[in-house]
Amino acid sequence: MKPEVLALLCDPVNHDPLEVRTGHDSRGQVQEFLASTRTERRFPIRNGIPIFLEDAQVSGANQRYQALYNRMAPFYDVATWLYSRWKGMSVEARLREYLDELEVREGDRVLEVSVGTGRNLKFLPRTAQFFGLDISWGMLKKCQRKAATWKLDLTLFLGMAECLPFRDEVFDVVFHFGGINFFNDRGAAIREMIRVAKPGTKFVIGDETEELAKKYQNLPAAGNFYGSRKQEILPPVDLLPPGMQEIRVKNLAGGDLYCLSFRKPR
Repeated sequence: MKPEVLALLCDPVNHDPLEVRTGHDSRGQVQEFLASTRTERRFPIRNGIPIFLEDAQVSGANQRYQALYNRMAPFYDVATWLYSRWKGMSVEARLREYLDELEVREGDRVLEVSVGTGRNLKFLPRTAQFFGLDISWGMLKKCQRKAATWKLDLTLFLGMAECLPFRDEVFDVVFHFGGINFFNDRGAAIREMIRVAKPGTKFVIGDETEELAKKYQNLPAAGNFYGSRKQEILPPVDLLPPGMQEIRVKNLAGGDLYCLSFRKPR
């Protein structure tokens, strides 16, 4: 692990600094891992991806959707492409509707929470330093392969949005698109994204609208998920901490998606 990346990380629960160590796994193989400098809590590194989340720690809606996205990972991008074509748009044009809201400058540290297969990163400036976190190992592996093909400077992490493994105020750009509607704790996820961003950062957060969810709930595969929602889907403006600036909400993709943008005060 690069020292400059390690300097950004912390224990996601108590925010203690981490250091790289080596040890032996259950098969006696030498393995690199991250360890808290205070509590000795360990976080393994698997195939170059630090693991800040074990299966036993996942519950509720997070567990349900982790399983869904693990199953969807192999064909997620194909499904996205087909849906965009059905809507009469290219994938890039569809994604540009919210990616153009971001303020990515040369050399910026950019964090995408719920990075999925990394499809968004392909359309952002290549001079940025990218970081991606997701709850789905299947999605991260797909993302890792694609990032290598695109030659992106990308570091990936397995973890939950509600407990980010990053120190305070280290990212220039933070965004999330797709998934927050069904997080266990949307408010905690938003507060964590704000915590790890530098003062003045502009955020973009979005997901499907209630209108699209109503359409999905009548489909055989998606109905089990969208049909069981306990409340109407609304942009989470009410979950923003006091003091956020330039708060705006708009609908994209013909009303299929909402886009909430705001700025952390300086």
